[in-house]
Parts: sequence; C-alpha cells; structure tokens
Amino acid sequence: MNGQQQKTRPRSRRRSSSAPKRNSTPSGGAASTSARRLAKKRSGWVARWFWRFFALLGLGVALPAGLLLFWATRPGPGDGRKIATRIPANVPSAELAEQLAALGLIDSPLLFEIYAGWLAPSVAPSPGPHLFETATSPRKLLQRLARLPTRPAVRVTIPEGYTYLQIAERLEKQGICLAQDFRERARDAALLGRLGIRGDSAEGYLFPATYELFVDADPEQLVVQLATETKKRLDRLDAATGGALGRLGAARGWTEREVLTLASVVERESGAPDERPQIASVFYNRLDDPNFRPARRLQSDPTAAYGCLVMSERIPSCAGFRGRVTPEMLRDPENPYNTYRIAGLPPGPIANPGEGALRAVLEPAATDFLYFVLGPDGRHRFGRSFEEHRRAIEGGP
Repeated sequence: MNGQQQKTRPRSRRRSSSAPKRNSTPSGGAASTSARRLAKKRSGWVARWFWRFFALLGLGVALPAGLLLFWATRPGPGDGRKIATRIPANVPSAELAEQLAALGLIDSPLLFEIYAGWLAPSVAPSPGPHLFETATSPRKLLQRLARLPTRPAVRVTIPEGYTYLQIAERLEKQGICLAQDFRERARDAALLGRLGIRGDSAEGYLFPATYELFVDADPEQLVVQLATETKKRLDRLDAATGGALGRLGAARGWTEREVLTLASVVERESGAPDERPQIASVFYNRLDDPNFRPARRLQSDPTAAYGCLVMSERIPSCAGFRGRVTPEMLRDPENPYNTYRIAGLPPGPIANPGEGALRAVLEPAATDFLYFVLGPDGRHRFGRSFEEHRRAIEGGP
C-alpha cells in the first residue's frame, strides 16, 4: 500500500503540475478573441463614420448643385421678346454674366457665373452676333452662347423668288439670326470672294428651299450654307441637261452668274410653274431677235423694282417706292436695273431662283414668242407680235 502510494503521488504531482499549462491556453485564446472583436468593432465604427462623412460631403455638394440646376432650367425673365447683342472674344465670365443681366436675359449674374463655371466649365461662348429671347432658360441660353448642337433647331422655308432682304427678315422672325447681321454677311466682299461670287451681294446664290436651322446661328455660316446649296443644284442641273452651262458659256460667254440673273427674272415674272420655260424663251428671243425693238431689252418690271429696292436713295424715280412699279420708274435711265432702258441682262440677280426657273433657263421652250401678259386667271397670254400682245392686254383672243 505504501509502495503504491509512493508510486501514485508523483503521477498526481505531474498531473497537477501540467494542469496549469493546459488551463493557460483557453485563457489566452479568449483574450485574443476579445481583442479581435474590439478591433473589428472599432474598424466598423470608423468605416461607418467614414461613409457618413462622405455622404454628408456629397449631400453638401449635390444639394447646391441640384438647386443650381433647377434654377438653370427655369424660364428666364421677360416675355420672350428677341434680344440682339454681340459677345466679345475671350470675354471674362463675370463680364458676360453682367452683360446678359443688363439685357434682361438672366435675373442673377452670380448664379449664372457659378452655373457656367461649375456645371459647364468646358462650354465657351462663341464671339460675334447673337439673337436671344428673354424667356430662354439659363441652360438653353448657355447652349446658344456656345452654339452647341444641342440647342433647338427650326424648320425654315425660303420661298422661291425671295430677295436676300426678305430672307434676312424671315430668319430673324424665326429666331435664326438678326436680319441686319445676315444682310451684312450677304454683302461681305471677303466672304463673297471666298465663295466665288461676283457682284456686291449674294443675291441669286441663296437657294430657296426648306432647311433645318439652329436658332442663334452664325449668319456667315448661313450664307455659306445657302450658297453651297445653289452651286450644288446648278451642278446637278448642268449634268441633267447635258452640260447646258458649258453651252451657254460657249455661245454667249455666260457664267453661272448670268444664268442665275436670267433665272431670277424668270422667277419673278412667273405665274404658274409650267410657264417658266416659255417665259425664259421670250427673254432669249428678245435678246436674240434682230427685229425686236427696242433691241435686246428684256423689258421686265421686276428688274426696275429691284433697283428701287436696293438703291432707292440713288435713283430719283424711286423716291417713296412702296413696291408698285410706275411709268416714271420705267422711263428712268438712272436705274441700272431698269431693263426698259438698258440692253441685255441687269447687273445681277434680282431674287433667288428655284430649281424650276434655273432649269427653264438651261432648257427653255422652243418658241417664237416675244411678249406675255398676265391674265385674270393667273396665267400668262403669250404673243408673237405687238398686235397680239395688245389684244391680250385688252382681253381679246
């Protein structure tokens, strides 16, 4: 018994000595787990406050930006009347905002400056003439200022036979550009030279058609667009008529300008479209018939009227001109467009002819008519002699 006790005691001591070592492992693991939980808790707290900070920061940016955007999309002050102005090159944003406010286009120069600099920093105003409306929102106003392709476009029809003065008025009425600016560009010698247009204006080269045009457009680009269309149509008609332009050049020494000039007279004299080839033949016959008197005189009322339209201050008989041709005007040799007094074609086109009038000049009808007069039904009566012409005027057969 004693011997067994002696043997078992050391074992009991080994177990007791090893017990604290076994118990120390669970105690250390709990502390480590607790530390990890604490670190995780702190990390989550930091993350939550981190995102809250940036959420508040984003809200602090988004809220003012949203309010600014709301202001920029509201209609501008005023009743929608048109305002013309010029924007200087490299104008400072503050000066631009003050200029727009003075014109009644915006109600807050500061907000406009912030909006343009903060939400549209890459949008730069286009220098030169501009045409605005007082009810335009600041956002759309900026689009017009920079002439961005996102600004509105308008469908504009230019009727056949309109002069460049009438086109200018229609463009202003549609909000495309200021009439005065278009007239100036249509008479700009440098621009006409680049376009290959002889004469002192682009009259005759502004093709009448329906266009989709941006509001507040550059008037110089409008002249280029319309003149380019005219040249394109002439080339197409020349090909369709087997090179009629070349034949007229060889036979008469005419260029496209002379073709456009006669076509403009045909356009202004035409009633029904199908009569244009016959009217063109009358003018060719007057130019070519050696027995026609007075020799080589087109005798067209619209040509004399055009002279009064564009240079009334230089022509005595045009004083008080309101559109009606008088006998005094037709007798006046001071009017260079008066084809009752001058032989051959007028100095240049008197309107902008359409494709029908151009084709009529390139392919006139084969007739021996020398006269025509407008009948009560809106169609012309054609005659070979002055006697036939007189009877047609009196309403006879």
